[in-house]
Amino acid sequence: MRSSGHRRCPPVFLTSPDNPGIAGRVAIDTDTTTGTTDPAPACAGPPPRCEAPTKATTVTTSFEALGVSPQLVARLAADGIDAPFPIQELTIRDGLAGRDVCGKAKTGSGKTLAFGLPLVERVGKATPHRPTGLVLVPTRELANQVSEVLTPLAKAMDRSVQTVYGGVGFEPQREALARGVDILVATPGRLIDLMEQRDVAFDAVEVLVLDEADRMLDMGFSPQVQKILFRITGPHQTMLFSATLDGAIRRIVDRYLADPVAHEVVSDEPTVDQMDHRFFYVHQLDKVKVAAAICRGVDRALLFTNTKRAADRVTQQLEREGVRALAIHGDLRQAARERALAEFASGRVPVLVATDVAARGLHIDGVDVVVHYDPTDDATSYLHRSGRTARAGRSGVAVTLMLWNQENDVRAVQRRLALTQPIVEVFSNDPRLADLAAWDPAATADVA
Repeated sequence: MRSSGHRRCPPVFLTSPDNPGIAGRVAIDTDTTTGTTDPAPACAGPPPRCEAPTKATTVTTSFEALGVSPQLVARLAADGIDAPFPIQELTIRDGLAGRDVCGKAKTGSGKTLAFGLPLVERVGKATPHRPTGLVLVPTRELANQVSEVLTPLAKAMDRSVQTVYGGVGFEPQREALARGVDILVATPGRLIDLMEQRDVAFDAVEVLVLDEADRMLDMGFSPQVQKILFRITGPHQTMLFSATLDGAIRRIVDRYLADPVAHEVVSDEPTVDQMDHRFFYVHQLDKVKVAAAICRGVDRALLFTNTKRAADRVTQQLEREGVRALAIHGDLRQAARERALAEFASGRVPVLVATDVAARGLHIDGVDVVVHYDPTDDATSYLHRSGRTARAGRSGVAVTLMLWNQENDVRAVQRRLALTQPIVEVFSNDPRLADLAAWDPAATADVA
């Protein structure tokens, strides 16, 4: 664990008055006469408290004003990116200053640039097996997405980016590390494997990023993440981004970050009020036919199952019902996962059957319906799954298919999210399944 040289201070909460909907947890003092900012003072003696910062009176409107280098500003402009998103506006300046940063932001909020710009500016050139920048992510899909964003930025600064994840061969990753990788984007499991085989060491890491930290812990990666963090013993900056900053995440922050400055933006993730919800009792032998009837009525549908085996089985059953579908889950090779996503995103395949590994990191506009083929008993998982629809201002429907013995779990989720929609018994020959958005179940007579 890194020693900071002074007491860790709890982040201070501050709402930016010029950005409605942005709650910036800002640990900086602002000189309102000159517009300059100075680091928040270190805590001096017990109890460990920091002075409340002065509210900022100006709003940054360009990457240049945030301190981003001309090379990167030019690279962003070439890609049509001229103004920062709220999370970028709040965090980039602190990141460039070398502060430890906690960013609370949902998937799709622009956080990759929020940590990516400071990362590529601050890391030095690496020697073989000793990266200077490390980004930990929960899934292969997110690793590829982060790499796609970072690679052109890193190239502008004469830095290299390499992804490391399971499901593909070791040798190309080993060879890249042996040549020297400046910024390594990795999933925890494969990174531990490479570390134990002495293909990678962390003693030269200058900037560490934990992206979607809550998702990593939800997926059971806490021991691996802490094992990696424990090995990063040299002076370094840590930037952590998560949808939540409490519970297990708070323990990570308290232990491994030094006087972090924390920022939060209000999520633009769809809420329960922004989508329609349908809850259906179905019979086991009719369940796939009900799902097929729903999928035929829309252009693009995303189905969630609780296991990888179920995803493969449901995909095959839908195909037998005449519905084109592909599966995506952790047992598939990376090439197959990428092909399935591309086919679904393009509309060539209208149905994707996924495990919860795809509940985050999927940014595909135009998903008409999300089907909880296997209901979840967790309200957070319900939101993550359902949030793949009703994106970018579009409408969408979240459907739960429930067997009779799953009623208690489904009703618990409804109570937690204050969803009052009735549970309706349906059969696959019901014509209303073809247009769920137009069907108001509360008006039916067969409500349970």
